[in-house]
Amino acid sequence: MLHKLNLENILFLDIETVPEFGDFSELNEEKKILWEEKSKYQRKDDFTAEEFYERAGIWSEFGKIICISVGFFSFRNENRKFRLTSFKGEEEKLLYDFSALLQEYFFQPYHLLCAHNGKEFDFPFIARRMLIHNMPLPSKLNLFGKKPWEVPHLDTLELWKFGDYKHFTSLKLLTHVLGIPSPKEDIDGSMVRQVYYEKGELDRIVEYCERDVLAIAQVILRLRQEKLLEEIEIISV
Repeated sequence: MLHKLNLENILFLDIETVPEFGDFSELNEEKKILWEEKSKYQRKDDFTAEEFYERAGIWSEFGKIICISVGFFSFRNENRKFRLTSFKGEEEKLLYDFSALLQEYFFQPYHLLCAHNGKEFDFPFIARRMLIHNMPLPSKLNLFGKKPWEVPHLDTLELWKFGDYKHFTSLKLLTHVLGIPSPKEDIDGSMVRQVYYEKGELDRIVEYCERDVLAIAQVILRLRQEKLLEEIEIISV
């Protein structure tokens, strides 16, 4: 079935998230209590709520998106290109711009969104943050009432599981075993908060995010047993 998909109908994406604020002290008192309740089972007795706050970026109620990178294939006269672009910075603006892209170019029923662990993280995180900002959900993220086979999402983690629902494989490991150049050349997800809040290097995070998008596209090519993208075929816009 994967071989039958038209690659031009797939939007590959990845997001980078951080805690909503740079420091726990910036939360109001009610939000501090809510964070303590939300995080108590994950942190157990090993950390206080304040110490654990640096991990808040993985929860959409306490984190925010600072970058959405996307990529898509185009084929002209048998020439294959993969175009990369990113929405970055202030969350409401980048969500609005990303939504506009979906509604203008990726709105048809046959269009698909593809991410690694996207069904568990990227897609619901984006949808929740849009609703928090009181934004309407684009059709590709509005899953209310949809049957499982109607959900327009591809997930490279799910594809690699082959039905083994207890199995988790990171994108870094998957690219390694499939012989794909690693996307983790500079930073990894655990460093994003520090790079954003302590170093202020958003462009560095964007580059990291775009490398992940490229890696996801390469995984799809390998699963289809097709030739990997070469540097000359990759265009950043």
